[in-house]
Amino acid sequence: MSEKRFFEKIKEYHFEFKHVTVLFIILFAFQLIVSFINKAAVKSFLSTTQEWYQKDSAEEIANLTTTSLELVLESIDTKAVISREEENKVIQAFNIIFSQQQLKHNIQGLYILTRLGDEVYAIDDGKALYKFLLHHNKIDEPVDAKKKNIVEMYKKIEAELSSTEQIKSIITDKKNFNIFVPFVLRGEYIGAIYMQNTPDFSFISNTVISNYDETSVIYLSLILFGLLAMYFISSYTVKERDDTQKMLFDEHETNLKKQINYDKELVFTKRIYHTHHKAEKIMGFIKEDLRTLSAENINDIKYRVSKYSNFISRVIYDMKWFDPPLQTIRNQMFHTNLNEVIKFIVENIFLRITSKSNVYEIKMETDPKMPLVPINEFVVWEIIEPLIQNSIDHGGENNIIIKCKTKFDEQNNKSYIIIEDNGIGIKKELLSTNENGIKNLFLENVSTKETGLQNSGYGCYIAYEISKRCGWDIDAENINEGGCRFTITISN
Repeated sequence: MSEKRFFEKIKEYHFEFKHVTVLFIILFAFQLIVSFINKAAVKSFLSTTQEWYQKDSAEEIANLTTTSLELVLESIDTKAVISREEENKVIQAFNIIFSQQQLKHNIQGLYILTRLGDEVYAIDDGKALYKFLLHHNKIDEPVDAKKKNIVEMYKKIEAELSSTEQIKSIITDKKNFNIFVPFVLRGEYIGAIYMQNTPDFSFISNTVISNYDETSVIYLSLILFGLLAMYFISSYTVKERDDTQKMLFDEHETNLKKQINYDKELVFTKRIYHTHHKAEKIMGFIKEDLRTLSAENINDIKYRVSKYSNFISRVIYDMKWFDPPLQTIRNQMFHTNLNEVIKFIVENIFLRITSKSNVYEIKMETDPKMPLVPINEFVVWEIIEPLIQNSIDHGGENNIIIKCKTKFDEQNNKSYIIIEDNGIGIKKELLSTNENGIKNLFLENVSTKETGLQNSGYGCYIAYEISKRCGWDIDAENINEGGCRFTITISN
């Protein structure tokens, strides 16, 4: 179950082409960093190993040279008489040892350091060495700066060498090894063999690093080609997915537009039915007026029938549009007297229904100062009529008093149309607002009529929508004394 949730969580993330590109760059950069770190570690290892090997190699060469000299000297019988020929052979053997060691390009000097009295001598010649060791003669060879430096280093460690008889190495300039090997002849310490060695194993480390670089280049190339292959495959896959999603979104957008148009047509059909019902009632009034037409009432009937007919024309015009053009609603050519419109609606629509006369009563309180408004007269009719009808339908059973008021606020230059009743009021849930700040009473398909009645819930919605197009504000509230009140605010 947890694995399923994990995969579902991953599916929520939408990887784009740029994400794959960033991932590719990060992987390649990390690989380069790892390669450089590994190379640095190899160099450090080789450097440490080389230093150890250089020291060991230098000490080993010096030790072998010392051993050779000791063996040569121990082979000479100092008590026997040595001929001139034997003496030359020994001196030649010493010179060979000195010269052969210095022929090596890493060895810069080979000296035998020995003490005679207070003096320390640095011997690098076979004849001088022979005379000193066998005849104990002083050495009259000139002393250069190099020999002085070597003698000074020896004096500092002479006591340590004499007591421990172990090889001592002094490293200068991180590459020159000054090796001092105790020189012991017939069990007696007589001095030290000095050798300056500069071992160079850089060719080994360079070869290893070169081979490592070649391996790293091959490895990085393989990784690069692998990442490039993954990159192009992933990019192609992402592109295919994005194209498919785009097609899906386009299809979904098309279907959504179709659904919206269908919903609009359905709503529009219901609105047509609602206004058609109003038109049927008006047509009934026209027929009734024509039946009662006489010479005495012809002018009144002509006036009413003209108003009725214009309203029906407006209803038919509204049937052609989802949203009628704004200039057909408000225009400077319209000069509508709100008091007259409200009076005509009350007297010639609601008060003509005699069966309702014992149920409700409509009172009018109009302000003669009300200014004319640039709104189509029959659009105003479509706003006022549903609000009055709402008070009749939802006010209660009997004795409903409906007040239609108009008021002009000269100070704020605002006009008000107020329709209130003394009925049971509006349910609290209908007066609450949605997330858009619109009260539920003014939403489509919201009604307080019994459930099951079709095409209900459009009166207040139509009044609200048309008021918005007129630039008017409409609000609904309950009155403390009982009943409800609709207030239309008009900014002049």
